[in-house]
This record gives sequence, structure tokens and C-alpha cells, in this order.
Amino acid sequence: MNYHFIAIGGSAMHNLAIALLKKGDVITGSDDEIFEPSRTRLANYGLLPKQIGWFPDKIHSGIDAIVLGMHAKADNPELLKAEALKIPVFSYPEFLYKQAQNKIRVVIGGSHGKTTTTAMIMHVLKSTNRKFDYMVGAQLEGFETMVDFNDDAEIAVFEGDEYLTSPIDSRPKFHLYKPHIALITGIAWDHINVFPTFDIYVEQFRKFIDLIEDKGSLVYFKNDEQLQRLVNQSKKNILRIPYQTHEHRINESKTWLKTKDGDWPISIFGEHNLQNISGALAVCKQLGITENDFYRAIGSFNGAAKRLQLLSKSNTLTVFQDFAHSPSKLKATIDAVRNQFPKQKIIACMELHTFSSLKKEFLIQYRGTMQAADTAMVYFSHHALALKKLEPLTDEVIYESFGFKGLKVFSDSVELKKELFFMDFSDSVLLLLSSGNFDGINIKELAEALSNKWQ
Repeated sequence: MNYHFIAIGGSAMHNLAIALLKKGDVITGSDDEIFEPSRTRLANYGLLPKQIGWFPDKIHSGIDAIVLGMHAKADNPELLKAEALKIPVFSYPEFLYKQAQNKIRVVIGGSHGKTTTTAMIMHVLKSTNRKFDYMVGAQLEGFETMVDFNDDAEIAVFEGDEYLTSPIDSRPKFHLYKPHIALITGIAWDHINVFPTFDIYVEQFRKFIDLIEDKGSLVYFKNDEQLQRLVNQSKKNILRIPYQTHEHRINESKTWLKTKDGDWPISIFGEHNLQNISGALAVCKQLGITENDFYRAIGSFNGAAKRLQLLSKSNTLTVFQDFAHSPSKLKATIDAVRNQFPKQKIIACMELHTFSSLKKEFLIQYRGTMQAADTAMVYFSHHALALKKLEPLTDEVIYESFGFKGLKVFSDSVELKKELFFMDFSDSVLLLLSSGNFDGINIKELAEALSNKWQ
């Protein structure tokens, strides 16, 4: 097949393009901006466009289908040319569903933990030699791409994002997958630019439950009151499987899962990860994997990129990176580190980066989220506010919103780095928390430099 990607440089889009190329399909693409690591990965596979921009001449009747990325606009000239030629246009999730419509579809949704839970299920399936298609929102150890298809796979495991599908389709992505087995980790308001009220946001999960295939299964976190209400209200003919935090013990900063066959050590930690493990276990059992095989496999799971990812470690300083940016994710991550390292000093440095987090009216949602840290630092960029056409923020508004005594606020990345290099990191854990990079800071290099200083 011959596919053309409009906005090929996106994180998910370029991975899909590579996966289809490896299957033997002919792939072309365009974009008006392509950043790393997409640029290098596309170049390595011969898929990097020769010129940046949109070129309607690339669109011709020999193309079998267009894959449209969210980064494009509805008036994109290549899209308009494709529509004029009546070439089929698929959003990213539509294309995934088309590839997996005859397979057992497993979809992991929720406001937090869906990438990690998806990654856990994939890790166990791979460890038990099960073939499967997949799509996950992070680069994972042992997987070359974030998406892959196999003609002889009977299972498809997809991370189910609630954000919009494409510039011409305002449905949440996870509404298109129609799972046989669904998992919801929890519901905490996010993406306020497209879901302006909490009720509208919750409604997307209600619809997701209604789209589960008849006689399918819903695995859900039972201690989320809003989610429990949705499950109780649903009339769908499905199996409901609740889960909660896995029983465990912590000994010298190492977490062990308690099971009927004894305690199993794991490499990851934190309340949310222990919940994710329970959810992944319930899904894997639905796929015919035994508890014993699950526990053997999960012990070697090291997490997904930027999800409590260990960046560096010295005798006195440990540095983690985490994607945590929303209030619920931020609090869960800091609490997890506090529980795992009860005697260490915890320094949490987070960036307000997304539209929601930079919205003045939303900032109050962060109150109390950093209380488990000894030192809390918040970074924001005036340039990011301007790009997102948001009202300017002041340090005072952020102080008041977070409610953390002694909060340090920065809007200059040079000043932030300077502060970090002058801090006392003896017997400490540093958390670098952002879905961005603090305006161009090489986070890995920063972590290694700090650890080298604090040997």
C-alpha cells in the first residue's frame, strides 16, 4: 500500500510511518516542523522530507490513503488536495482501528498511568512469547517503535488517549478503538482547552465505557469515586473487574509484591505503579496469562521513558525524570518518591508546560500537590504563555495557587540551572517533572552533571 502522512514528524505519527515501512508499505510524508528525536529516526529510515512545509504536488491518485496528524490544520493544502481527489483520509486512531478491527482489542484509558499500564501489559506479553500489535505513548525498552503491527497477531494493545482525534474530527481518540477489554485507571480533569468543565471531561469516559464491545470486559480502579459512579450507571452488557493497589512491602528502598506464592521484587515503585500493576494483572488474566507468569515477567519491567525514569545516581544524589505535569500526576509522583525514600531530602522541580497547567483559572488545582517535598520549585515560560495566547502569569499567582511555603518560582531557564547547581544535594532525591524540557535544558546532561558534583 502507498500511504502519505500529513504531519509525519509527530511522536506517534513518525513511529506509525516507520512501522508501516518495515511491513513493506510505501511511505511519504510532509510537515512544517520536525524536532528530535523524530528528525533523526525518520532520516535513518529514509523518510525525512527533503523540504519542510506542505506541498500539494505530493498528493496524487496513486496514494491509497492519507494518515492525518493532529498537528495539521483543517485547511492544510495537502489535505484539501486529497479531499478533492477523493483519497481516503484516516486519523491516526482511525488507522489503528482499521488495522486491528479483526483482533482482540485491549485499550488502556485514564487521566494518569495509561502509558505505564500499557507498557506493563506489553512487557508481559512479550516475556510470555505472545504476538500482539501495539501503540503506546512512550519509547519502551525492548521495543524499537511506539507502534507495530503483525499479520499473525491476534491481540492489539492500544494506549487510549482522551485528546482529540484530528483537526477534522473532534472525537477523543479512545472513542474510536471499540475495545473488547478496556481498562480505566482513574479520572482527574485535564485538557481544559477542549474539555472546559469537569462534567464534559467525565462524559468522555462514560462514552468510552459505552463503546466497549458487548460481552467485553472493563477493568477499573475501584477507589476512584467518579469512575465507580460511571461503572455503576452503565447499562452495558460487560464484565466489570475492579482492582486496587497491589499488596506490597518496602524494604530499604526496594518494593516487593505480596502474592500467594511469596514476595516478588520489582524495579519500579510508588502507589500509582502498584495500582497499575494490579490493573495490568487483571487484563493479562483476561488474555489467558497465569498469575505466576505475570509476576515472573513484571519483575524485569523497568518502566516507560520519562515515567519516574532514573537519570543518574551518585553516593549522595539520585535524579529522576517524570512526565508528571497535571495535578494528580504531580502529587502521585512526589508522594511515591517520599514513600520510597523516607529518610532522604526530596527536591521537586516541575514545569508548567501544557495549556491546562498554564491557564490561570486551572492553577488552583495544584494546591497541595507538592507538600510531600522538602523543597518545591516551579518553572514557567512567558514565551509559552504567548504562544498559547494565554493570560500572563505572575510569580505571586503561582505562589498563591500551589500553597507551598517557601516555593521557588522561575521563568528563566538559565537562572533555574544556576539555582540547581548552588543547591545542597547531600542525601537527596531530585525530581525533574515536565512534559517539556524547561525551555531547552538537556535534562539528562543536567542530571549527570549534578550527580558528578555530588559524589
